[in-house]
Amino acid sequence: MTSRKLLHLHNINPRTHSSLRYHTNSSTLFAPPFLPKPPSVLATTVIKSYFEMGLVKEARILFDEMPDRDVVAWSAMISGYTSCNSHANAWRMFQEFLRDGAGVQPNEYTFSSVLKACKNMASLSCGALVHGLALKHGVLGKIYVENALMDMYGTCCDGMERACAVFEEIRVKNSVSWTTLIAGYTHLGDGNGGLKVFRQMLVEEAELNPYNVSIAIKACASIGSQAYGKQIHATVFKRGFETSIPVMNSILDMYCRCIGLVEAYRCFKGMKERDIITWNTMIAGYEKSDPHESLKLYSVLEFEEGLNPNCFTFTSMIAAVANMAVLGIGEQFHGGVLRRGLENDTGVANALIDMYAKCGNVINSCKIFDEMEAKNVVSWTSMMVGYGSHGLGKEAVELFDKMVQSGVKPDRVVFVAVLNACSHTGLVDEGLKYFESMVKNYDITPDQEIYGCVVDLLGRAGRVKEAYELIESMPFMPDEFVWGAFLGACKAHKLSELGKLAASRVLDLRSSVAGTYLALSNIYAADGKWGDFARIRKLLRGMGSKREAGRSWIEVRTRVYSFVAGDKLGLHIEVVYETVDVLSLHMREVGFINLDLDCLILDLEDGT
Repeated sequence: MTSRKLLHLHNINPRTHSSLRYHTNSSTLFAPPFLPKPPSVLATTVIKSYFEMGLVKEARILFDEMPDRDVVAWSAMISGYTSCNSHANAWRMFQEFLRDGAGVQPNEYTFSSVLKACKNMASLSCGALVHGLALKHGVLGKIYVENALMDMYGTCCDGMERACAVFEEIRVKNSVSWTTLIAGYTHLGDGNGGLKVFRQMLVEEAELNPYNVSIAIKACASIGSQAYGKQIHATVFKRGFETSIPVMNSILDMYCRCIGLVEAYRCFKGMKERDIITWNTMIAGYEKSDPHESLKLYSVLEFEEGLNPNCFTFTSMIAAVANMAVLGIGEQFHGGVLRRGLENDTGVANALIDMYAKCGNVINSCKIFDEMEAKNVVSWTSMMVGYGSHGLGKEAVELFDKMVQSGVKPDRVVFVAVLNACSHTGLVDEGLKYFESMVKNYDITPDQEIYGCVVDLLGRAGRVKEAYELIESMPFMPDEFVWGAFLGACKAHKLSELGKLAASRVLDLRSSVAGTYLALSNIYAADGKWGDFARIRKLLRGMGSKREAGRSWIEVRTRVYSFVAGDKLGLHIEVVYETVDVLSLHMREVGFINLDLDCLILDLEDGT
């Protein structure tokens, strides 16, 4: 290929184009003031430009036309494919290099680039092969290769043993080495391991920078350690990193996750510069504990700061609206999603499914689910939960079967959703079938929550003895929630003997859940055991806590009205109670006369 042939390629940046033209005409011009670059170097520069613009196909065509390819050209192709998320092509290019490289030897940049591809393919076998080749070519002492090896092993392995082995072999560690190791532990969910490495880094007086500090803060958030987080926060101010937006965003996230929203808001107000991630972090932090504050922050974000909300903003805001169960506002956010063209984002669609279901409009949930182009396991789970909460257990079961047929593997959360749906609609046999399938077909070990679901499933159907036998067969000690589900079944079916049999187990656990003691005391009351009733109530008062009252609310003409059982305050409360009396009368007329009013009164006496 002649250098003139390069002139016919399009989309070349002006600087490179000028160099190519100069080299082409250099034979007819006066003596150049500098030595022109050879065509292979210029072609490699063009290849890099193509990858920067996402022109992967053009980069490959130009590479194939190069008669002489040096290690820089090969490495540029491997690195370019990796940067464009075409990791399989990067791996194939590396294989082609080893096979057709005509004696050209890969260098440390080649190996570091292909190791990034192995990491992103999550291919431990390919990464280990590259490790061996790096040893063979004598580049293991190069810091770029060793850092890339650590990153690959930390991502592709279930533990950090191999990454730590590589780390220990590094003679002179730089800040990237330390950051990579801390990040590896944190991403595997071992925040304590990440903080241990960070402390070692401080002891060895390694260089601190915003990147490793941010990762260390994320490690604190992952283990819920506000104490360690505050120490690192102090280090941030000591080292002058408080002007780094990513660092401060990590601190906000740490405080939000560690239930330190007051401190998070103080840091938020003290930030001189904020980006959309800053606002998203605070909105997500308030989503569950104070969704009204999330709404206020969103209003400031869009109407005062003039920032454009993204898919993460809408995901958090729709979840906040779901927690408030205010359909009108949820529909407004849905409109905002449509106006910005974000309806195809999987996370946003999942949040909309959940929001509509919690607001009582499961039809819209189903419509959004059916229109999704790509569904993940959360999509299926959200729809199953929506069906279950509306008493549509049959639909939830059918959806589970469709999910399996579509090739999506159910996880533990999916089984919790389908078991709850079966429980609330009396599909006992189907629920037991899924419980058995979970263990045999999907190798998921049941935990306390799963066992609690199955106990509730059997208990609601009146198969209380089977529920007790299941509890007795559990491979670990049942917790207070399992016993709570069982006691609820004993109370509902008036099986005082079984209830009292379980009572001693509950008391041995020294349960901190007030509802468990209430259920037990009501069983004694229904059986006329007033001495035992008084003893349990005394224990309950000694706990210094009451069962949290269930709060309900409805939206009427853009206003939200909330109330609890026994509420005597509020607008039109007399009309509310008159309506309740009418409903009770209708219930008695159609046969629902077995109202457990005695236990209700006993609960109300304790403010529950």
